[in-house]
This record gives sequence, C-alpha cells and structure tokens, in this order.
Amino acid sequence: MRTIYKIAIPIIVVAIIAAGAFAYQNSLSMRIITLNGAGATFPFPLIDKWAAEYHKIKPNVQVNYQSIGSGGGIQQHTEKTVHFAASDAPLTDAQAGKAPNTLHIPITIGGVVPIYNIPGVQKGLKFTGEILVDIYLGKIAKWNDSKLVAVNPDVSLPDQQIVVVRRSDGSGTTFIWTSYLSTVSLEWKETVGRGTSVNWPVGLGGRGNEGVAALVQQTPYSIGYVEFTYAKKNNITYGYVQNAAGEFIEPSIESFAKAAEYAAVTLPRGDESWSKVSIIDSLASNTQARGAYPITSFSYILVYKELNVLPSMDEATARALVEFLWWVVHDGQSYASDLYYVPLPPSVVAHNEATIRLITYNGQQLLK
Repeated sequence: MRTIYKIAIPIIVVAIIAAGAFAYQNSLSMRIITLNGAGATFPFPLIDKWAAEYHKIKPNVQVNYQSIGSGGGIQQHTEKTVHFAASDAPLTDAQAGKAPNTLHIPITIGGVVPIYNIPGVQKGLKFTGEILVDIYLGKIAKWNDSKLVAVNPDVSLPDQQIVVVRRSDGSGTTFIWTSYLSTVSLEWKETVGRGTSVNWPVGLGGRGNEGVAALVQQTPYSIGYVEFTYAKKNNITYGYVQNAAGEFIEPSIESFAKAAEYAAVTLPRGDESWSKVSIIDSLASNTQARGAYPITSFSYILVYKELNVLPSMDEATARALVEFLWWVVHDGQSYASDLYYVPLPPSVVAHNEATIRLITYNGQQLLK
C-alpha cells in the first residue's frame, strides 16, 4: 500500500499544478483588454459600430475610441498616449519624422459633402469647385449670386447673406475639403492651401463633424462641409458637386465607389511615406471619370510597426490590437455600406494584410 501512496501523491501534485496552470491560462485569455484609440470624426460612426460588434465576438476586448479630430489623433499617436489613431489625412513627411515607423492602414472610403440650411430649398443644389472656393474665400456672399443662379436656374435662391461654417479643430475632413479646393483653384492653393488646419478667410467654427452639422442645422442660410454620414444621419440637405467630367454628382456610396475605381492611386508599403496618396488629386483632371464624386477619400488607422514603443502596451494588448485590425479590414467591412461608407476593394484589403503582418512586439511578428 505504501508503494501505491508513493505513486499517487506525485500524480495528485502534478494534476493540481496542471489544473492551476490551466486556470491561469484561462484567466489570461479572459482578461479584460482595452484598446484605446483617438482621432478623426470622419470614420467615427463606423469605428463606433466596429467597437460594439467586435465586443460581441470578443467580450474581453473593449475598443475605446475618442472622436477628437485627425489633428488630435495624430498628436496623441506622436505622443504615444493611444494604442491606435485615426486620420483622414496621411502623415506629412514632417509628421512621420516625429513618429517614425508609423504604419498607414486604409480602413474605409467616404466623401465630404457641402451641406446647407436654406429654408424652402431641398437637397440637390449644384456647386462647382469655383463656387465653393469663392464662398469660402468670401467672394460670393449671397445665395442669389449670379454664379449660383447660373448653375441652379430652376431654384429660387434667396437674397440672403451666406453664413459660412467650417471646422475649428485640426481635422481630416478639413484636409479633404481643402485638398479639393486646392485642386480646383490656384488662388486657394497659394493663399490658403490644404491641411488639417488652415487660416480661414471667413466663417464660424464648429468642433468635429458633429459641431459643423449642428451649427448648420441651427443657422438659417448657412453652408458647411461634413462627412456624408453626418448629413444622412442628421437629415441635413446637401449639394451636388461638379466633377472633372462636367457632371454634377450626387454624393452616394455608388459615386464614392466610382471615384475609388477611377482613381489611379498607387499605394505605398504600409511603412513607407503616404503623404502623396490622394483620390482627390488623382481625379482632379480626369475627364473620363463619369459618375465619380470628386471629394472622395480614404480614412486611415495609424499604428506603430513595433508596438513596444508604447508605454502602455504589453504583449496581450498588442495581440488583441492586431486581431482587431485584421477583423476591421475583413469582417468589419460588412458594416460600411449601412453607414454610407464604401467597403474596401479586395486589392486594398490584400495591401492591408501585408501591412498588418509587419506589426511586431519586442521584435516578434504578431500575426503569421
């Protein structure tokens, strides 16, 4: 009997150790992990949806995204206070120099649209690039200006001052809007330029797409610009914009997809410079791009190639972040259309796969 006890005791000890190890591993797998992100308001409705849906799949992963504008997102990314950032403007070479080894991951395609509040005038007011430039330069000051009347002969435009609304914060939506104005006007390009923040000649400032949408809704005879989802969700009237083919195009998922289809954009490697990537620039003189809405752009997630540079990062969080990004560019795309964004084309998804595989923690590749 003593022999049996001698054999049984080690077996029991091993079983207890194994059970403890299993419980420890299980507790690790169920640890609550929070992925903190911040930045662009342009993709916020989509990222917010992703956060909710992903939590249903991975209950121990919470995605906390603060919609503070692309400028704020880039700043927090540079200061390494978030796990990921979102921006509609790719990093400039100067910004990339302050945040070396940043990866760009396009996450969706959308459009920026002119919105307005003119009592009695429904959606579909037509705008040329020249008219939008002159409004934002303060050269067109009234709604019944002859240039607006000429392209909207069937609309009764009021003899009222135009109240111009623009962003007050660092904004990727502003980058997209001013990029378009820079492509259609040399004067705008040379005097105001493109950027997440510019010296506006005129206008009231609203913070975020939400702020601009609210200001336009509250202010009769105003005009502003927002990502298309904010116009649709808030039931705000929006305009049609003339493209290089001479067509006045209604913003829609279809016309954004057409823009992406016609855009001759060569995507760099995820860890290379993206400062020159622009659907808007590519379409600026494309007279064959019929049906394409001209103010269309990518929106990006920014992450570091080596995640251990982040003070708040550990291996479990790094793996959770990579798994979330992989889901975003695959299954997450199924939520885009309902929120008026364009799902990524297969070629961009494949490009993102290669980029996500570059991400490491302590030099070890996180996704095989």
